[in-house]
Amino acid sequence: MQTNFSPEQLADPHVAESEKILRNCVHCGFCTATCPTYVLLGNELDSPRGRIYLIKDMLEAGRPADREIVTHIDRCLSCLACMTTCPSGVHYMHLVDHARAHIEKTFRRRLPDRLVRALLAFVLPHPGRFRAALKLARFGRPFAGLFERTALKPLAAMLRLAPKTVPPASPASRPGVHAASGPRRGRVALLTGCAQSVLDPAINEATISLLNRLGVEVAVPEGEGCCGALVHHMGREHAALEAARRNVDAWMRVADNDGLDAIVITASGCGTTIKDYGFMLRLDPAYAEKAARVSALAKDVTEYLAALDLPEPQNRPGLTVAYHSACSMQHGQKISLQPRELLSRAGFNVREPREGHLCCGSAGTYNMLQPEISARLRDRKVKNIEATGAALVATGNIGCITQIASAARMPVVHTVQLLDWAYGGRKPEGIA
Repeated sequence: MQTNFSPEQLADPHVAESEKILRNCVHCGFCTATCPTYVLLGNELDSPRGRIYLIKDMLEAGRPADREIVTHIDRCLSCLACMTTCPSGVHYMHLVDHARAHIEKTFRRRLPDRLVRALLAFVLPHPGRFRAALKLARFGRPFAGLFERTALKPLAAMLRLAPKTVPPASPASRPGVHAASGPRRGRVALLTGCAQSVLDPAINEATISLLNRLGVEVAVPEGEGCCGALVHHMGREHAALEAARRNVDAWMRVADNDGLDAIVITASGCGTTIKDYGFMLRLDPAYAEKAARVSALAKDVTEYLAALDLPEPQNRPGLTVAYHSACSMQHGQKISLQPRELLSRAGFNVREPREGHLCCGSAGTYNMLQPEISARLRDRKVKNIEATGAALVATGNIGCITQIASAARMPVVHTVQLLDWAYGGRKPEGIA
């Protein structure tokens, strides 16, 4: 793609990076076939190619974002299926991240939109606030229908997604070291995160339990927390980079003092962002090198387990499992075979739903900010999953678990919980 940026514009490293990405695009349109919003809406501007044209026009003109570009960028799920499909290597993720940051700086949203986004940024990345908000949600749930008919429609989506009961805080989220059982074969840090530690603390508990039995010591460092993905995808770059710096400091203290083989992550959305810390902090001289080290150490839990010499499973449940590959797993991190192979080796009969490349509609805060499109994608995904005839669903991202479970008629659990069960851990709740 030909570009026309001035030398003054290219002096901005963010613009220079976007210009390099834009020049890789050859207009082929392969991305349209795998873009969920284009598949649903059929609008070229709701495809990666259309959004690339809009971003190029906005950045080249050096103008503030307008209503049209905000509408179409907001509809992007950042599922990154376009990057898997693209034959030219267009790094759409970095381009759309730059566009969102530009929108946040130059476009004034309507008051209801600003309030909802501020609420999400204030609550979701902080486990204490999020837990309190979920407990309060039961008082607001009767008013969901009222919100549905107003400009505060996202509040209705939030209330409907909120679980009716909230698990108690888990000791697994507290800073500390969980010793390996028997001879130590490895040492890792675990991201406990934000939303997942509140919605389903059993995921991190199962991870620690499994790794400890496999001889891996697990450290939960003081000071780690939200990876920053939730605010990053809303264009709030300052908050995202602060979260990244905090985590880099926490993990580097552990790595420098006691050594680390990996930073294990159990939410694939977080993993995609943490593996990008090196890029996000590349311009910060105090953090660029440390952030690159963190990105190199970051591993999805299935990615880490696949590299271990696993014993024979203690239990072979023999259940048929539909494996839903989260977008951030298959497109963001290019991890596709390891989870399936681990489940098969553990004695599960793994089935893959049709249209496995398409997003379930969760996408961080997307199912709250774009509830109509999200619901259509969810229902399409659930229909394909149920057509497999599986007894349950396994996936590696808490957002997908919450989204699919809101409509599926079968249990939805994290992959690591099934692996923990097969290798001597406890059976996940809800499985008959």
